[in-house]
Amino acid sequence: MSQSDLSMPSATGVQPDSGATTIASNQLTDTSTSGVSGRDALKLVGGMYVTQYLGIGFFTIGLVGILRDNGVSLATLGLIQLIGIIWPLKFLWSPLVDRFGSYRLGHYRTWLLVCQGGLVLTLIALAPFTDPAGSLGAVLMLCAVYVVCSATQDIAADAIAVQMLTGKLRGWGNGIQVAATYLGSVIGGGLSIAVYDRFGWTAAVGLLAAVTLIGLALVLQFREQRRATVPVPLSKGFRALGSVLAQPGCRRWALVTVPLLYSGSAGIYALVTPALVDVGWSLSLIGFVTAIVASCPAIIAGVAAGGAIARWGRAPILIIGVSVLLVGSISLLVALTSGASTGPTIVSLCVFMSGYTITNVVAYTVTMDFSRVATAGTDFTLLTSLGLAVSFIASSLGLALADSAGYLAAGTLALILILAGCTLGYRQLHTMSKAKVPIGID
Repeated sequence: MSQSDLSMPSATGVQPDSGATTIASNQLTDTSTSGVSGRDALKLVGGMYVTQYLGIGFFTIGLVGILRDNGVSLATLGLIQLIGIIWPLKFLWSPLVDRFGSYRLGHYRTWLLVCQGGLVLTLIALAPFTDPAGSLGAVLMLCAVYVVCSATQDIAADAIAVQMLTGKLRGWGNGIQVAATYLGSVIGGGLSIAVYDRFGWTAAVGLLAAVTLIGLALVLQFREQRRATVPVPLSKGFRALGSVLAQPGCRRWALVTVPLLYSGSAGIYALVTPALVDVGWSLSLIGFVTAIVASCPAIIAGVAAGGAIARWGRAPILIIGVSVLLVGSISLLVALTSGASTGPTIVSLCVFMSGYTITNVVAYTVTMDFSRVATAGTDFTLLTSLGLAVSFIASSLGLALADSAGYLAAGTLALILILAGCTLGYRQLHTMSKAKVPIGID
């Protein structure tokens, strides 16, 4: 199928010019459309997402384990997961990021500089709360501030990625992007909790702040190419929130398929840390296994999925990803509800994380295909936020259900959601592959 057959139509049905994006071709380009070399583009994308997820990994893995070890209830831990809802709500202010920015410093680079600095300052502000369980209100408030800075930084980083990653760089870029998030989680959820066990809270938070400074250095070195077009008016940016979903196949992909897959996966994963604490795993072992051991195959799977998409397209890799995810979810639930023996639990978690990563790389790549260059931050943010919003809610409700009905009931419900997502995803891919303009499918 030719590249022209795969060009994405605008929301009005008229083929756009510079304001739209097209499906990634099968030609690898060494230079992105922004004028940045392919290697530099991938380096920036990888660096941004590593530092972005340092704190996220700590809050969702390390802090949960620390609080659970200090007797905090599952229902209260669910509140931490619920704070994450701020992240997918970032689409509400994404048009502001597309509209406003410094011409001299670089439109999106301006936001990266401000938000990256905000991440560092928030982590420094957490350092004095050496008893997080006893100062839970203040800690949760700072966590919320961190998530706001991180979410806004993500809007700008995604917009730059949409502009820079074209051709085969799109598959590779999204693979590196997802892999980088796990590397950030390795440091934030694994290394930091090991530092906490040995040296305490202040040292752990200080480590995160120091590493986050590396991201700020990358942004300072980056020179964003000046925009070829004038930023869209704010009113048009907000209208883009609705028009992006009008593209063929976009609404079902963003509102049904991805939310089901994400919510089921999140429902399973939210059970892991508290379940392991309950059966007596130490915080160091939990951090090591969940954030380091399980993330290593996930990082490999992410990069491999990016390369596979560049070679074979999106559809077959999605099918592989959801199949591995389903096997991993079932085996992990069995392990968690039968004593969580070390060997089976580690293997199951590695399979689960690998399957989820492959699925996520495909989801991000197709979402980037649907994102139009003129409103890149708004489009990509909205489409990814919809699934993430559901997943954060699923994590919170899953922990609440586990508190009242047990881990098995919560995990079984999550498995049903994954099964539904797999079924609908396969049907959609089949339909899109037969369509005259199969958007998102090579």
